[in-house]
Amino acid sequence: MSDLSNNQGRAYEYICLTTLNSEINKIRKAEIIENSAYNASKRAWNTIPKTLQILLQQSANAVVSTIFDMEPMIIEKSNDTLELKIQTDDEGKEGDVRDILISRKNVQWEIGLSLKHNHFAVKHSRLGKNLDFGKRWFNIACSTQYWNDIKPIFNYLEEQKKNNRNWNQLEDKETDVYIPLLNAFIKEIKQSTQQDSSVPRKMVEYLLGEFDFYKVISIDMKKITRIQSYNLHGKLNQSTKTTSPKIKIPVVSLPTRIVSLEFKPESSNTVELYMDGGWQFNFRIHNASTKVETSLKFDIQIVGMPTTIISIDCKWN
Repeated sequence: MSDLSNNQGRAYEYICLTTLNSEINKIRKAEIIENSAYNASKRAWNTIPKTLQILLQQSANAVVSTIFDMEPMIIEKSNDTLELKIQTDDEGKEGDVRDILISRKNVQWEIGLSLKHNHFAVKHSRLGKNLDFGKRWFNIACSTQYWNDIKPIFNYLEEQKKNNRNWNQLEDKETDVYIPLLNAFIKEIKQSTQQDSSVPRKMVEYLLGEFDFYKVISIDMKKITRIQSYNLHGKLNQSTKTTSPKIKIPVVSLPTRIVSLEFKPESSNTVELYMDGGWQFNFRIHNASTKVETSLKFDIQIVGMPTTIISIDCKWN
């Protein structure tokens, strides 16, 4: 992610947090936990142009009432104080994609929001010479065959790095790097799935995070803010003692099998994954820098979702 995109993302976190806090306080007591992440987001907000501030404020305003309709625990009137905070990098665990947490300590309740500004990417995981993606993604260590398959690829990249070469100076990076690396990736996932039938479910939990959350996506060109519900474990959309949610959010069924995992037609750097239940992902491998590095980054997009993932477009005023 570029410094500009990172700055805009942090600014969006800030305005969503402060807007929620302001609107909740009209109904019940709430407070922002001011940590290092909050301070960084506030600094980012103060550095972006006024025109962008106005857009992001409109985006944040658009989603508040819908979030309240889905989560009555936020606006339930009680004597406790609702807390809002932006997660720091240390708090945001490997399996936690949530940026903003909304919680009530006295009733042991918490939900999270994952915020995106003009992009839909899921994760930016890497493949590298010593990176055991199998262990990290679905808790099965990569096989000896996988390490043998990728060793010559990364030996080649190490040599190019020593020679201080740029990616665009490589003679045929598709044939020498992308294709054999993705073939090893595909083979390893298929083999692991044969060992353990829970791999499809674990992959989705890795890609989307182990905690249930709402994804909030600002789409500036369309002047809408999209909310998507990832209620994988039934933690979202809880009723209070007296009030049920106005908008019902179903629990999402996780996949049980891989239908297809292969290269995207006419592509040398993108793999398509199709699973049962409507789950579809694209994995595009790419070099994330000008200079040759000994690891490569995935841009992972979710391109198909179960119908039980509710998507609501909130128009800006």
